[in-house]
Amino acid sequence: MNILVLNCGSSSVKYKLIEIKNNVTLAEGGVEKIGLPDAFLKYKQSDGNKVIVALNITDHKGAIAAILSNLTDSEVGCIKSFAEIDAVGHRVVHGGEKFNKSVRITSEVIDMIKECYGVAPLHNPVNMAGIDAITALMPEVPQVAVFDTAFHQTMPAKSYLYAIPYEYYKNDGVRRYGFHGTSHRYVSQRVCDFLGVDITKQRIITCHVGNGGSITAVKYGKSIDTSMGLTPTEGLMMGTRCGDIDPGALVFLMQKHNLSAADVQAIINKKSGVAGVTGISSDMREIEAAVNAGNEIAITALDMYEQRILKYVGAYAAEMGGVDIIVFTGGVGENQVGVRENVCKPLAFMGVEIDSELNAKIRGKEALISTPSSKVKVAVIPTDEEYMIARDTERIVNGLEA
Repeated sequence: MNILVLNCGSSSVKYKLIEIKNNVTLAEGGVEKIGLPDAFLKYKQSDGNKVIVALNITDHKGAIAAILSNLTDSEVGCIKSFAEIDAVGHRVVHGGEKFNKSVRITSEVIDMIKECYGVAPLHNPVNMAGIDAITALMPEVPQVAVFDTAFHQTMPAKSYLYAIPYEYYKNDGVRRYGFHGTSHRYVSQRVCDFLGVDITKQRIITCHVGNGGSITAVKYGKSIDTSMGLTPTEGLMMGTRCGDIDPGALVFLMQKHNLSAADVQAIINKKSGVAGVTGISSDMREIEAAVNAGNEIAITALDMYEQRILKYVGAYAAEMGGVDIIVFTGGVGENQVGVRENVCKPLAFMGVEIDSELNAKIRGKEALISTPSSKVKVAVIPTDEEYMIARDTERIVNGLEA
């Protein structure tokens, strides 16, 4: 069964075509700069080389049409016709309280996704653009929505409610929803398979850290707390997002500099994080290079970045009454050996022992990086959200999941 996985952003569409039975990636790539004169399609050939093709498109429908054309191209395509695509799975960022699992897309589901526009104005409308494009181009193919927020719907009220007037939750849906749920769900299950343990008996802290980042407490297979909130801005220090901040500081800045809500949105989402503090980059590789060159503000920013991760790991260990497994994933978690080491070393008081020599060798592959005597297992598990989306899509389309 061939599943096309689509991840639509505001000006991009990432895709992967997966033969799900054997988890074989038949094609992958993406369209970027949708609506701009220099839009392009980038895809990976069977030999691993990447090819860039200029496009003249104005919207997501045009982007997806270009992707489908490339997939079926007689020279570079991997399938002969659309008929070889059995289903399409869509990443949908926000499901609110309406969805606690992946669902087949129907007119009713579309209406509910649109009802979440208010809490995800930057994400859900473009996710819907992808759904609409497939409906127009391939009307007969079944489609499934897989929600970033769904995994976190098991959080108790004490974790998801904010300490503001309750009416804002009841009337406006203001609460913690959490994100990266598909990734947290995948790595928490995969690490248990990797270690040969039962997820229903494990207390796991999953650290999805990269340009965007979040940490989740997974107790016996269920998310009970997570660092992102109503939006993906809360929690960790990220590439360009500020993470946790005193809301009073934002009010102070708004009043002092006469900032609008749009100004503040731009500051906390696009001008903060490691990029805002350093003025160098949002890319942690460039930050580490600056640290190695002795740049003092880069050193401070990296300390801040690691301290926020450490703080959440410690808090979630306390919340769960201990931790059995800590997992690192995401671009930084999978590749930045220094971040992993600096987060783990201060956790020695609760029995975490990292094998520094082994850790230094691990980049982008599954590995146990704790010592045999460590009371807490520490692992690196590369995330695979596309596989999770494809697997959910297959199960739902085949009627294996309601």
